[in-house]
Amino acid sequence: MNEALLRSLTPSVLGILVRRGADFAAAEDAVQDALVEAVRVWPSDLPRDPKGWLVTVAWRRFLDAARADASRRRREDLVDDEPAPGPAPATDDTLQLYFLCAHPSLTPSSAVALTLRAVGGLTTRQIAQAYLVPEATMAQRISRAKRTVSGVRFDRPGDVATVLRVLYLVFNEGYSGDVDLAAEAIRLARQLAAVIDHPEVAGLLALMLLHHARRAARTTSDGSLVPLAEQDRGRWDTGAIAEGIGILQTALSRDRLGEFQAQAAIAALHADAPTAAETDWVQIVEWYDELTGLTDSPVVRLNRAVAVGEADGPRAGLAALAELDASLPRHTAAAAYLHERDGDLAVAARLYADAAQKATNLAERAHLTRWAARLNGRRGVS
Repeated sequence: MNEALLRSLTPSVLGILVRRGADFAAAEDAVQDALVEAVRVWPSDLPRDPKGWLVTVAWRRFLDAARADASRRRREDLVDDEPAPGPAPATDDTLQLYFLCAHPSLTPSSAVALTLRAVGGLTTRQIAQAYLVPEATMAQRISRAKRTVSGVRFDRPGDVATVLRVLYLVFNEGYSGDVDLAAEAIRLARQLAAVIDHPEVAGLLALMLLHHARRAARTTSDGSLVPLAEQDRGRWDTGAIAEGIGILQTALSRDRLGEFQAQAAIAALHADAPTAAETDWVQIVEWYDELTGLTDSPVVRLNRAVAVGEADGPRAGLAALAELDASLPRHTAAAAYLHERDGDLAVAARLYADAAQKATNLAERAHLTRWAARLNGRRGVS
């Protein structure tokens, strides 16, 4: 990889985007995304026109971000910054659109992708990241879904499970800070819970409330990430936590366990701990075992490995992590954390730096870079 070439091209690419109409901050973000993509692609496929390649990729990133921001602003006109507690109206046009896009003629995965793009306001890149697939693969999936429903009358709504999946992914994007859709997802989940008596609908609403309750403590004033163990628990929304736990307990009492209820139970154990040291990690591992049986998701298995490291020691966590595909997102960061807990600071620092290079979120990348620097500082490495 010719880093000098990238550095030399960056100012002119940035200037081209600004002249095309992008504001400077948005152009900087788009160019940064293009540079990250170049680092990934160029070593095996150097373009004949590197500058043109960077301009094309950066401009596409800018357009994706602009469309996502416009969609977010439209939704902010419909909802307050924070979700209000209590019952919600029984009908909503947006919720109806979610059901119609989850059309029976589509597979569940295609229905989710199409709804996220058409109604949720997410970019193709964000959806691809959520599904752990390349952006080109997701673009093809969405195009096929559009062709499938192009001649179909939208008079048969889809199933609840697909709509729940969409709402959960929309919430996750909003919660990450890339697109502020978390409050909108909670609003729609409330409305869904008001008209459908199902424990998984309640489980999803409880999960959203428990995560959203910690939002104020997740970042510092400059936008830096604050890990769960270091968050000021006095800033957590105790009202939302109490509401979420109450909804969850009612759902669990029906003895029809689903993945959202299991995830909410894990979130409740974190929220219920007075301090990070008092977290009931043994019970969290048990809930991850339940969740693994329900989903067999590699992301769930990764999170379980970290929980095992807390409950049974870092070497047990590393052993569980070793059973997973090392290319899994955040695998390197999890390995860094467990090696740090095991006292191997040199390996941990190297892995934090590697994880920072792989991070697609700028805040996460900065956080991991700081952690690598922190460990190197403790080791006296400049």
